[in-house]
Amino acid sequence: MKIAVDAMGGDNAPKEIVLGTNRALEEFPDIEIVLFGKEQEIKQYLKASDRVKIVHTDEVILGTDEPVKAVRRKKNSSMVLMAEAVKSGEADACVSAGNTGALMATGLFVVGRIPGISRPALAITLPTVDGKGFLMLDLGANAEAKPENLLQYALMGTIYSEKVRGISRPRVGLLNIGTEEKKGNELTKSTFDLLSHTNLNFTGNVEARDLLQGAADVVVTDGFTGNMVLKTIEGTALSVFSMIKEVMLSSWKTKMGASLMKSELSGLKKKMDYSEYGGAGLLGLKAPVIKAHGSSNATAFYNALRQAREMVKYNITGIVKEEAEKLQNQEA
Repeated sequence: MKIAVDAMGGDNAPKEIVLGTNRALEEFPDIEIVLFGKEQEIKQYLKASDRVKIVHTDEVILGTDEPVKAVRRKKNSSMVLMAEAVKSGEADACVSAGNTGALMATGLFVVGRIPGISRPALAITLPTVDGKGFLMLDLGANAEAKPENLLQYALMGTIYSEKVRGISRPRVGLLNIGTEEKKGNELTKSTFDLLSHTNLNFTGNVEARDLLQGAADVVVTDGFTGNMVLKTIEGTALSVFSMIKEVMLSSWKTKMGASLMKSELSGLKKKMDYSEYGGAGLLGLKAPVIKAHGSSNATAFYNALRQAREMVKYNITGIVKEEAEKLQNQEA
């Protein structure tokens, strides 16, 4: 399989992007990678391989660019050329750590939606205390949503969790302000009714405080709410580890304790780092499009490439297309 990569996207491009690519090429002999970006900068870090090639371009979509305008005006940018490779069939999937809005616009305008999926969703695997994690969507692709959108999210999340994460009959939860059936606004009430009449393993409403306890394997919500929950989890984790570090370095006694617990604390931090699980998949497009974290290091980008490979390997796009057609026929 062939994966197209925006080598210039993200805070640490192209170095960490290329280092992550090197590792993926070493560990996955069944992939080829096409790197789009500034050739001389990329070559500084790229290990020689007959399974990688560079397509040179000087144009880059910046994090400060207005997403839709940038995609339309910067036709030769590394991000747009990457997506064009997927559209033309030259590549099977694409990965970028660049401007999130621009990548979503590129996915929609260049790669295109799967028929029957009205709105793609940004899906991320987030950590849980037991280490198993859960998939949450939408996390920002669409600020607003209708009940039928959340139903489609639940369907796509279930397929992804079954095929990529290996979970049999994943539990689907609806993010809400209470677990009772009648709780919430019109969106959640209507969505609850829709999900209750499907063959999905819908287990009911889940509250935000129970997410990291593993209340469900797939959690669906609108993009506005999902993005705020994601940022809250991320910010809380960073703040907690910062406070722990401050306490551990506050006296000679705590410093001694910290030295004894160093490996355990590192393991805990890694366990709660969602970049270890891969990037954010833009589900509902005609091919896998993965958004790696903007501050991705080599390990995080490697995990995003691994995720793209798994989505191609297990034909996630094809299965979503088949199930979306069935859903349309049922509604008709």
